[in-house]
Amino acid sequence: MNSKMIIVACVCSVMVLTLGCAKSRLEMDYGTSYNLQKFNQTLNPDAEKNLVPVTGLSAQAAQNVGEKYQKGFEKQAEAPTTYQVNVGSLGGK
Repeated sequence: MNSKMIIVACVCSVMVLTLGCAKSRLEMDYGTSYNLQKFNQTLNPDAEKNLVPVTGLSAQAAQNVGEKYQKGFEKQAEAPTTYQVNVGSLGGK
């Protein structure tokens, strides 16, 4: 009786350990949501093959947009922080 219990316990533990090493559903679908979102947000997958220049924006407007974009990266001089603390009055009545 005792040896049968040991054999059953060994078989059960081997089954549990084997099932623990199997791929989970999460591992099988890893990255699927990212790839699906990337695919859904691509308007035209063949856009890189179209070598015709983009039209619709005048040269002056494009230059202004480019300059404004470049100025966005320049650091603005920050005003120094000043603190003023009033402690009572100096003259007294």
